[in-house]
Amino acid sequence: MTTATLTSKGQVTIPKQVRELLHLHSGDRIEFLVHGNEEALLKPITRTVSDVFGCLHDSNQKAVSVEEMNEAIAQRVRERNA
Repeated sequence: MTTATLTSKGQVTIPKQVRELLHLHSGDRIEFLVHGNEEALLKPITRTVSDVFGCLHDSNQKAVSVEEMNEAIAQRVRERNA
């Protein structure tokens, strides 16, 4: 079992092992789900589409049609199954 200590300011450092298992990084948000008076569940809050919108944008990349995307996917599947 992994433990942590509550500071006088009400703060807790999440142990490295737990951060790695939950893929938590600096700035990530977490939610505490409280069950009764003696148990709480720590849950990572996943990012919304708005949070990641545009992160893959490359102004130097040529725009492609849906048909071109579908063909590229089909080609990759054919290569993988060959």
